[in-house]
Amino acid sequence: MESPKKLSCLLTSIDLQNRKATVLAELRKYVLEKKELNTGYAYKFSGSDEMIDLISDFIKSERHCCDFFSFHMHVQNRDALWLDITGPEGAKEFIKTELEL
Repeated sequence: MESPKKLSCLLTSIDLQNRKATVLAELRKYVLEKKELNTGYAYKFSGSDEMIDLISDFIKSERHCCDFFSFHMHVQNRDALWLDITGPEGAKEFIKTELEL
């Protein structure tokens, strides 16, 4: 049986640290609720147009450096937006430790 592929971000250590200090820190400020999923996490944000834009921009950039993630954005009227970040085995721990979300 083949061992699972090690998940890694395509950013260099310095780029990842910068991303944690800027983009991810900004996103963290807006998290209203967090739910654990089997293969990742779901995050609740306000349902504003600005938040939809911020989350969309996050997904567009994140999918290039961490192409093993799956993103699902649910917009519930103007009250809430949920972002699910999931992936293969190991993705949940990667989200917790590397993205610090």
